Amino acid sequence: MLLSVFVAMLASYTALSLAGRVTETEGRASTLWLAGGAVAMGCGIWSMHFIGMLAFSLPIRLSYDLLWTLVSLLVAIGVSAFALRIVTRPTIHRLDILLGGVLMGAGISSMHYLGMAALKMNPGIYYDPAVVAVSVVIAVVASIVALWLAFTLRSAYGLVAQVKKAGAAAAMGLAVIAMHYTGMAAARFGLGSICTATGGVNADWLAMLVGMAAMSLLTITLLLSVVDARLAARTANLVDSLSHANSQLHHLALHDTLTRLPNRSLLEDRITQAITASGRSGKRFALMFIDLDRFKTINDSMGHHYGDKLLQEVATRLTSGLRAEDTVARLGGDEFVVLLAEIGTPTGAGTVAQKLLEVLAVPMDIEGQQQSVSGSIGISIFPEDGTTLRELMSNADSAMYHAKKVGRGNYQFFAPEMNAAAGARLQMEQSLRRALERKEFELHYQPKVDVASGAVVAMEALVRWRCPTRGLVPPNDFIGVAEEIGLIIPLGAWVLRTACEQNQAWQVAGLARLRVAVNLSAYQFRQKDLPELVAAVLEETGMPGEYLELEVTESVVMHNPQDAVRILEQLSAQGIHISVDDFGTGYSSLSYLKQFRLDTLKIDRSFVRDINSDADDAAIVRSVIALAHSLRLQVIAEGVETAEQLEYLRALECDQYQGYLRSKPVPAAEFEAMLRAPGGLMGPMLPPATVAHIGRAA
Repeated sequence: MLLSVFVAMLASYTALSLAGRVTETEGRASTLWLAGGAVAMGCGIWSMHFIGMLAFSLPIRLSYDLLWTLVSLLVAIGVSAFALRIVTRPTIHRLDILLGGVLMGAGISSMHYLGMAALKMNPGIYYDPAVVAVSVVIAVVASIVALWLAFTLRSAYGLVAQVKKAGAAAAMGLAVIAMHYTGMAAARFGLGSICTATGGVNADWLAMLVGMAAMSLLTITLLLSVVDARLAARTANLVDSLSHANSQLHHLALHDTLTRLPNRSLLEDRITQAITASGRSGKRFALMFIDLDRFKTINDSMGHHYGDKLLQEVATRLTSGLRAEDTVARLGGDEFVVLLAEIGTPTGAGTVAQKLLEVLAVPMDIEGQQQSVSGSIGISIFPEDGTTLRELMSNADSAMYHAKKVGRGNYQFFAPEMNAAAGARLQMEQSLRRALERKEFELHYQPKVDVASGAVVAMEALVRWRCPTRGLVPPNDFIGVAEEIGLIIPLGAWVLRTACEQNQAWQVAGLARLRVAVNLSAYQFRQKDLPELVAAVLEETGMPGEYLELEVTESVVMHNPQDAVRILEQLSAQGIHISVDDFGTGYSSLSYLKQFRLDTLKIDRSFVRDINSDADDAAIVRSVIALAHSLRLQVIAEGVETAEQLEYLRALECDQYQGYLRSKPVPAAEFEAMLRAPGGLMGPMLPPATVAHIGRAA
């Protein structure tokens, strides 16, 4: 009896496991698992019946008719196949379970009573109808429960799922056992009954043989199911991993790796879809090209890691400022593109562009440092500004360059005349990139003159571009472009090195020992290794630091005062003079004059130009000179072009001046000729009477 119980439970557990394998496989493999499962499960139930017969003993020798025994086996296998087919459907309803349970219970009962009929008792076995009915009911109820459990647990995995399967198998096995022994209890054998199944199979040997074979078959089948399930799970994991990897590769192929935004490929696909959709609906959409102003210089001066963080923050802000149906893409570098789906009017695109500019203008905290950026936006509208992908992108790009040209930090709609300007701008960029390699830049020098004596005491190095096609290009025409394309850092380093080399060469040649002034752009000043770079240039050229003057604008040093203090102190420690250029045009904060290590203030030419006729300009210049002298700073005035301006500056006790009155910036050869000429460093002196007159007027 215990052995029959074990076989029944093992058969039930095998059935639950095989249901999952049939469900999870397809085609031929599923059919084979169904057939194998039906054979294993049917043999298990059938063998349980004959093992249970060992617990029943009669005072006669029993044997089984081979034909009826095989028929009962086929019935068991057929019932098992029917059960597996039901529970492996994609979906199953309550009515399916009820009808299937009735048919399966009837089949199990038929298998049992056919097996009993194989004894061929004479007189025949008498059955108690009530008990038989109970056994059939037990078989039906057990079948319904078994079908429901098998369907519920067929795809369950994990330790908890296996425990549930084991419990369900125990319940199913006990239910089958209950049916069997209830059916045995219904059997009545008359006195003097004999078994007429001559030539059949001995009951004891059949039961033992069937039991061993069934247990072996069930065990092997269960092991195969477990191994196959594990292989299938491993295969499924590999498939999932491959699918995930393919998904990642697909995502990487269509998205920017730094910002996770769509890249050019995905953007062009969405623009193409927008063109098709708008062509059907007749609605407009807008394309915006966004370029961060002076990002390349920030990237070079602060480092690429810092620049990457900045781009990620910009991507986040742009995305947060748009609708879900809009697209933000990154083409590379600091170039972003926004696709605005279904705009009503161009005015709506302008409103969105202004909102994006305001979002970008809010200072960003990048690695603990506040960084402000601005953007220039160009807008093209479908279909007014183009009906193809290339037209829309090209025109938006042209509008963006026009936005930069008119002042940055703004947006511009495309206009046909912009294409010509964009082409010229592109040519200038390409020419500038090649200019440094081809050594097309040169330095011109302008003297700095002592106001009192008229002697040249220093000089300023100013960069010029001698373009093969444009001729001599002034700084105002190319410095802004050089900053935007990131050329200002290597160009500034070249200017510094060349100016030091030239000045040192003049001093070695025995010419006047003058200090040379070099302008530092905002991007150069933000380089963290600026003091080290200057020190390396001085060491390389052999020029003492006392003969170098670095000019920075007041807005540059006030951008980050803490870093400015550190940098200026390190530069001053090398003996370098520090001059504040264009004083009065920027922050005009007086507190930094005391805080920073400065040597000279340069009064901007805008105040000097009308010093003789504008009382406000005269008052500003007078105040700046007095303030600087009280702080032991020298003052130099820019843009002096007339004797009257010089006389006024001398009366105010300005220290130095610079301007066309003495000399315009000239090439190195001309400046060297001036240094070599007898008395070339001396300028005209003003008569004492004129000086006294101006002094009384001041």
